[in-house]
Amino acid sequence: MSVRIIIADDHKIMRDGLRNMLDKETGMEVVAEAKNGREALRLAEQLRPDILIMDISMDDLNGIDATRALIAKGLGTKVIALSMHADKRFVAGMFEAGAMAYLLKDCSYDELLQAVRQVLAGRTYLCSMISGVVIRDYIQRMRRNETSVLSPREKEILQLMAEGSTTKRIADQLKVSVKTVETHRQHIMEKLNIFSIAELTKYAIKEGITSLDT
Repeated sequence: MSVRIIIADDHKIMRDGLRNMLDKETGMEVVAEAKNGREALRLAEQLRPDILIMDISMDDLNGIDATRALIAKGLGTKVIALSMHADKRFVAGMFEAGAMAYLLKDCSYDELLQAVRQVLAGRTYLCSMISGVVIRDYIQRMRRNETSVLSPREKEILQLMAEGSTTKRIADQLKVSVKTVETHRQHIMEKLNIFSIAELTKYAIKEGITSLDT
């Protein structure tokens, strides 16, 4: 039986390249592609793939929050992060969300295959191009049991706000009332002590919730 894979990346050329290579591998099949985290979640729920190769900087719903939501669904899909970001915040964020591997986009294709095999065997994998200091920092942060000041839903709304979505559009997209979104927005501002969209956007970028590269 083939290993079923979904590729989530906001650049079509990246998705096409990965699909072309993976489909040539014996025992591997790319069953779908997603251009953002929300689409990746929908496809994963529908198709139940073995592996989801997840970019981080995607609009609508970033890879970290999409991974967290996917793992919470308990589908059994294993996430491999494939990102341009070597910053330890992104690495820690993906592993904390439930990813089992993290690779940089300029790693070799052979290393991606190695990561797939390791993850399928139930092991975690970290790209050789990322310094060991990242692992040490992650372990230290886990020991301190740090928790985010914002809830997952507040992060999701903050990303959409930072990316320019109106309150009504957010409400429609998340299938909640406008009043609910406004309440979340007020809580976000109060928790962060930030009361302008411009400053909230800066915070979202700094914390890796969204990116200027999306």
